[in-house]
Amino acid sequence: MLSNLASSLILHKRVSTTVAKAKALRKYVEPLLTKSKNDTTHSRRTVFAYLQNKESVKELFDEVSVKIANRPGGYTRILKTGYRLGDNAEMCVIELVDYNEDMLTTTGTAAAGAKKTRRRGGKKKAEGTAAEAAPAAEAPETPAAESNDATEDTKDAK
Repeated sequence: MLSNLASSLILHKRVSTTVAKAKALRKYVEPLLTKSKNDTTHSRRTVFAYLQNKESVKELFDEVSVKIANRPGGYTRILKTGYRLGDNAEMCVIELVDYNEDMLTTTGTAAAGAKKTRRRGGKKKAEGTAAEAAPAAEAPETPAAESNDATEDTKDAK
């Protein structure tokens, strides 16, 4: 079971599972990721003995090990997602840390979104004051029109 989960994690970079399985998977995968930094035939065979999947071993040594080369450890992250409906088991997502572009982009857009909100608020205030100034400019015309009506009414009354 752990070898299948580890292969899925390496191939897909993210797996949704229970917290207990994710913690066990972390202990299973982290040493394999460390061994993948040293690309020798012996380390490939050792990792293959654990994973039993050629595609995941190739992916691990060709792509993943290049990205984690400078990281001293802590290659995975566990994010709790809630509880499963059927049996109320605590669920989580375990992912490779360097492959989480969603989190990197959302933190950048969240900060940019906050700035844009502030800017828009300033523009709305500026537009609001301009809109208030425009009715004020029209206000003298309106009483003048009313005064014309009033003079006509007084003329009719005479």
